[in-house]
Amino acid sequence: MNIKQNVAIFLLWLAIPLLAVSAVGNEREKTAQYIVINFSHPSEKAFQEVAETFKEHDNDSVRIGVGVIISYLAYAPDEAAKRLKNYLSYAEKYDLPVVIQLDGEQWWENRPDLWNWWDPDQPGYNPDNKYNVEWTSWRADDAVKIGWRNWGRQLRVLPMPNLMSPRYRTACHTEMKKLVPMVVSWYRHLPASKKHLFVGLKVGWESSIGVNNWYYPNGNELLVKSEDQDPQYGLTHESLPARGVTAIGYAAVSTYGLAKSGTLQQEQLTTVVQAHLSDLSKLCAEMGVPRNRLFTHCGGWSQGETLYKAAINEYACPGWSFYDFAGNPLMDTTAMDALQQSNAPFWGAVEWLYNGKNADNWLSALRNTLSIPLIRYLCIYNWEGIKEEEQPVNAIKRYVAETKSE
Repeated sequence: MNIKQNVAIFLLWLAIPLLAVSAVGNEREKTAQYIVINFSHPSEKAFQEVAETFKEHDNDSVRIGVGVIISYLAYAPDEAAKRLKNYLSYAEKYDLPVVIQLDGEQWWENRPDLWNWWDPDQPGYNPDNKYNVEWTSWRADDAVKIGWRNWGRQLRVLPMPNLMSPRYRTACHTEMKKLVPMVVSWYRHLPASKKHLFVGLKVGWESSIGVNNWYYPNGNELLVKSEDQDPQYGLTHESLPARGVTAIGYAAVSTYGLAKSGTLQQEQLTTVVQAHLSDLSKLCAEMGVPRNRLFTHCGGWSQGETLYKAAINEYACPGWSFYDFAGNPLMDTTAMDALQQSNAPFWGAVEWLYNGKNADNWLSALRNTLSIPLIRYLCIYNWEGIKEEEQPVNAIKRYVAETKSE
């Protein structure tokens, strides 16, 4: 990195708190930060493991917490409520602060009545469901039947939702109206000494179009073929908006009224994702989630892309993922530029994983991230991946220990 880049990052670091304080005044009182560890497979045993691992490694400045994800369109509504009730109960039982993530984007297996537009022999079939999924052109006849995702390995997934479909949005609202009041009621009934157990509620999951659910050329034809015949080349994030595969997003952009012809633009996709997150955030705010405990989770993979700005709205605190820049998120200048535009009381490194193996480097990464002004929490993905690793676990303990003397 050259001197000009160092100076620019330093000035940016200084600008964030100045901008924020002028916007919200005394809302930014001194509060604890959280190192949250997300569960891939939440269970009471997992809560107990974290509690026992970090027993007595807690203080008023930095608390250890956990993250859970409820994909409310992936299973029956009564199952979603049951899981949420259990997670909140475990948080109290083990005195572990918790982030509740409500996902309606990545997994929606339980709603074929929304996505099955092509197979009359399967549940939920309705040809009009093509308006609830994404298209590869401005025509509904080019609706997708399949998508791909790479979370450690490439796998097939259901078609990408049309984020602006009225029926899809109603489905999200319906399920969230069952779950969010449970969180709000739980938080309100916590005694003052336990209020810290609610780190926040998060909406979105690297929200984007064509990234965690992309479409290969002629993908619909592959649906009836063996998975081993699927392409494997994945995404080229610098090639926007298609990212090196077949562009999708036409359905959402068209439904939202941004365009119905012409060349699809990355700015149009950003507008749609921002509208999606703003809508979910507004719904949560109206049900009583305070802004300082409400977070978005927006995608962003290419430096300079506009998508990072979709995390920002008037109801929530913005959040982004950090992998390549987990060692020092200040180096992710696109995220930091977006952060400057937020007047929220906090922000979050809401999905974070440092990939180094050295304990000292892990400690440095934690320090670098949690020293950025206004950060409320850092969420490590995932407990299952680090619990047997001595270096990250010890680095977390060391970081919390060193903050006790501050």
